[in-house]
Formats: sequence, C-alpha cells, structure tokens
Amino acid sequence: MPETFPVFIMESYFIHNALIVNEGKQFPGSLIIKDGLIEEIFSGPRPASFIVPEGMISIDAHGQLLMPGVIDDQVHFRDPGLTEKGDLYTESRAAVAGGVTSFMDMPNTLPKAISLEILEEKYKLAATKSLANYSFFLGASNDNLDEIKAADPSGICGLKVFTGASTGNMLVSDPAALEAIFKESPLLIAVHSEDEATIQSNLRSYRERYGDDIPIEAHPLIRSEQACYKSSEMLVNLARKHSRSRLHILHLSTARELELLDNTLPLESKRVTAEVCVHHLWFDDRDYKDLGARIKWNPSIKTEQDKLALMEGLISGKIDIIATDHAPHLLSEKSNPYTSCPSGGPLIQHSLVAMLGLCHLGKIALETVVDKMCHAPAVLYRIKKRGFIRKGYAADLVMVDMDAPWTVETENILYKCSWSPFEGVTFRSRVNMTWVNGHLVFDHGRFNESVKGRRLSFDHSVTK
Repeated sequence: MPETFPVFIMESYFIHNALIVNEGKQFPGSLIIKDGLIEEIFSGPRPASFIVPEGMISIDAHGQLLMPGVIDDQVHFRDPGLTEKGDLYTESRAAVAGGVTSFMDMPNTLPKAISLEILEEKYKLAATKSLANYSFFLGASNDNLDEIKAADPSGICGLKVFTGASTGNMLVSDPAALEAIFKESPLLIAVHSEDEATIQSNLRSYRERYGDDIPIEAHPLIRSEQACYKSSEMLVNLARKHSRSRLHILHLSTARELELLDNTLPLESKRVTAEVCVHHLWFDDRDYKDLGARIKWNPSIKTEQDKLALMEGLISGKIDIIATDHAPHLLSEKSNPYTSCPSGGPLIQHSLVAMLGLCHLGKIALETVVDKMCHAPAVLYRIKKRGFIRKGYAADLVMVDMDAPWTVETENILYKCSWSPFEGVTFRSRVNMTWVNGHLVFDHGRFNESVKGRRLSFDHSVTK
C-alpha cells in the first residue's frame, strides 16, 4: 500500500523543465506531486496533453537539477540534553536548506538513548520539532543486550556501537558484550570503529611531551591509521563469524581499511558495508595548519593519500554511502586545549553543495553523488518508499541550480552553533527548493515550517 499523509498538508505540484538525476541517468523531464507522493514522471518536454488542474502549483525548473532528497545516516543533533550546541529544530532546518530530507540521529545525547523507552521519547520530541524526516539509533552499552534484542527493526534504523570513545562516552569495552551484540542484534550494527587501547597509548606519549597543549596536527597520529584498522578488522571478523549480523562501518578515514571491504556484491546483498563523510573527502592533514580544531573529528582527518583512496573506494563501490557525522560544538569549546577540545563539527547544510563542488572539479560523477547520498542509504537501511524518484514514492525532492555561486559566511549559516569549517568557501551550486513528503519546506531561502517531518519506517521483507 502507498504511504499516505494527513490531508491538511496536501499541496500538489507540477514541476516541469527540470534535469532529473535518478538511478544513474540524467534526463529532461517533469513530475507531478500529489497527496505527498510522486504521482507521475514524464521524460522529455512537458506533455502537450497535460493541463495543470486548478489548485495545482506549476513550477518551471528552468533546467535546474531535480534529484531525490539526501538521506544522511549519521548526525548528532544534540537533542535532548546538549541543546546549547544544536537541537532537532535548528539542525533539521539547516538540513532541509542543504537538501537533506531525512536523517538518522545518534544516541550519545543526555540521557543516553540506550533503552527503548528513552528512544521513544526522542521520537516524540522529533515529531514536534523536526522539519525533515527522522530516525534514531538505539545505543549499545556493555549491559543492555535485552533492550537490543527487544528492538523492532521496522521502526528503528539501527544499533550504534562505539569501539572508540567520543563525545558522550558510550564505549563498548567488554569483548563478551560485543560478541553477544553481533550474535543477537536484530538491528543493523553501525559502528564508530577505533581501537581505544591504541588511542590511549598514543595519547599518553603525546601528553608526556606536551601536557594538555598537544598540537592539533598530532590528532591523526593519536587517532591513527592503526587504531582504525585494528578495530575495523576485528569488527569484520565478528560479522563474518555471526551470519545473522549486518555491520556498517561509519566514517571510514583510511586507505588501509578498504582492504576489508568488498565491491563484488550488490549493495542489497552485502552484510558488511561502509560510509565515508564529506570532511574526509574534502580535507586532509595539511588543512590543520589553517583550520585547527574546526576540523578535529573522530576518526581524524588523515593524509592526502587517504583522502584520494577514500574517493576511489567510493567510486569503485567498496564504500557505499556519503554522510556528514554532523556534530556541532560551540566555538568556545573548540578553543580549548587539545585534551579538552571536543571532536566534531557542523556539516549538514553544506554536504550536498560540497559534493557537487567535487563534481565540478571532475573528481566524482553527479550520478554517483546522487546514488551515494540518496539511493544507497535507502537500500542499505531498507527505508520504505524513499530515496528514489519513482511513482508512488514519498515526494522527498531537491531542486539545485548547478551554476549559482555563493560564499559561506556567518550570516548565511543556519546551525545553532553559528560556524562552519567551510566559512569563506565559494560553492558553485545552490539548493533552491526542498520538498519533504510533498511539502515545500524550503523555497529560495524561505521556510514553510507549518508541517513537520515524519518518522522513517523500514521494510526488511523485500529487497529494494
């Protein structure tokens, strides 16, 4: 049955003269949005026989790109408990302005979302605040296996496991607990993969030399290639051991980890998948000199060789998804000495235009960006009726002017933390319009916030 939406949000649209990018193709065309869904898709010029019905809004795209809405499978919107940094309203507002129509939020909030009861409270909160569609990860701990086993995969995107400590420390440090999670979890297991013992050993060495004022350039040496590879190798071996499990390695950051991944299977058949984040494709360790802690992420941004290899892994199919790890902190916190400076930064407003910038530079094909940011997350997480421009699918859509340069400045940043590592960068492409469930929520800088996003649902009975 097609997904239905409340009657009061039912704007209808006829979008024509667009360049549609979908499922590996570019073609001029038009489409109809009705009852929150994509009702019809036309290839070629506007059909001469089609007369726009009374009450339907006609939009001439003037050749602009029309694509499915971006699905970001890794964000930290800081709500509840850390809302001085960001919240479900402010960060989802930034998301739709950047063409992101659905997000999956992480459990390291306050309280930590390690129980189904706490998780449902987050869903209730999002229903009142989020302008984009949403799902939330259940968090793993050393002792919440019963909660994990009781989770319903049709309504929860996945289980988040930290093997390396990060903001809101939720480290799963017990090998027996980790083994049980891979054996018993009904949910996809998404992992922050760094070996904590290696990190702590490296950190002690640098602390002995520098105290708390460790140079930011040492970050990729402390959170090193070895720390990433050791953890990822262990996780892949666990996934191979437990045939029921599905492992998704988040924010891959090294060339070496690509050795652990496969590109011979279609995505829907893979049991081990991986993601790369925009910042690991855009920056490398030479950028610490100018940007400092603004690009301090966990896992760390590493070498130019790692950056180039990650792009190649993405294009070859070893890496399946592009995401952001959007993780806002206050600039005042980012000014702290290394050991008390939090890792993470805001990205979701700029992720799509940044990737389109790499398209303009010839580093990646436009169709690949759409696949990795829109289609692949829907397939990997088995999201119902989203991620594609198809009849009967939710009308989550983005219109982009590919040649409308603009510069990121404090005045046009929408994150609650009010800064971006891209400040001063001029992007050639601009997001002009974003529809969520058929509702035009963002239109050339203006927001219509009268309708909120919806909880994502997942269908594990069929292959997309």
